[in-house]
Amino acid sequence: MQDEAGILPRQAIAALSDSGAIACDRPFDADQIQPASLDLRLGTVAHRIRASFLPGPDGPVADKLAEVTLHTIDLTQGAVLETGCVYVVPLQERLALPADISASTNPKSSTGRLDVFTRVTADRAGAFDRVPAGYTGPLYAEISPRTFPVLVRAGSRLSQIRFRRGNATLTDTALKALHDREPLVTPGDALIEDGLQLSIDLQSTDGSGLVGYRGKRHTGVIDVDRKAGYDVADFWDPVTVRPGRGLILDPDEFYILVSREAVQVPPECAAEMVPFDPLVGEFRVHYAGFFDPGFGHGTSGAGARAVLEVRSHEVPFILDHGQVVGRLVYERMGELPDTLYGAGLGSNYQAQGLKLSKHFRAG
Repeated sequence: MQDEAGILPRQAIAALSDSGAIACDRPFDADQIQPASLDLRLGTVAHRIRASFLPGPDGPVADKLAEVTLHTIDLTQGAVLETGCVYVVPLQERLALPADISASTNPKSSTGRLDVFTRVTADRAGAFDRVPAGYTGPLYAEISPRTFPVLVRAGSRLSQIRFRRGNATLTDTALKALHDREPLVTPGDALIEDGLQLSIDLQSTDGSGLVGYRGKRHTGVIDVDRKAGYDVADFWDPVTVRPGRGLILDPDEFYILVSREAVQVPPECAAEMVPFDPLVGEFRVHYAGFFDPGFGHGTSGAGARAVLEVRSHEVPFILDHGQVVGRLVYERMGELPDTLYGAGLGSNYQAQGLKLSKHFRAG
């Protein structure tokens, strides 16, 4: 493992496991380690809690759980997590990180596309989805389905963790130089300001007018481990927009939309979506999942679109075609991963356009 600043690749994550820095009760699943991240597996119980919380600097999560748990659910045979409820699930993976290694977590792409609000916390944490360097202890997933009830079980994977040494975020200057060597977006020029800015696509290219999907209410249950098991029409309404018209987001409805730009993440980088600016409007784009090295790469320059999970709050809000809604922050890899996204991994979203999660049948 190299000592350079950067995101740890697949082989370095395996080395962390071999050294005991990542521990779990059973071996990793065969596809659990991604090119620059590790999927996290749910444990055997889910605690239905009264309210979300952070443990604070002095206490473990388990102590707070004892105060706020309403009841505990066995996940060994699977159980349904209901919409509007909040659950905390101890994860199978535990950490004993070296003093120079920190971590961050994020929902997996498929989790975000189901509108399952998921974030990870740790003992003595003052923030969600951040694990300080040198942390030793358990990890917990907070889960709250928003639109669809979901069936989960011990071993289901809703979140990912990424490990890093130091600060490897590319400055705008470095990002522009990278784009000059290898275009990061098509079509058009890259708009780079505090990362690579992305805009919304509200123009149908096939004449159908379809630009996205809106989640239906009061649907059946979705098994998070079942691929291509559900008809789109049972869970989603198509969203169409006439040329030159914007899309009105209804408050508290959930939308799947797509970026206008196709993006690439070169092998020497990883990326993460962050909000563009909370002051630009009364809506929230919930960015789920990391962009691993190789995302959209090796597609003959075509790249892959960024799928966006969008929700308006408080008031209806109009989105116009080309409006900037998010930005990709690129980071250096500490070393090149031995496998890239999409390269024989069965990656679900390589070269994607507008696409729902892997749970729904195509066509």
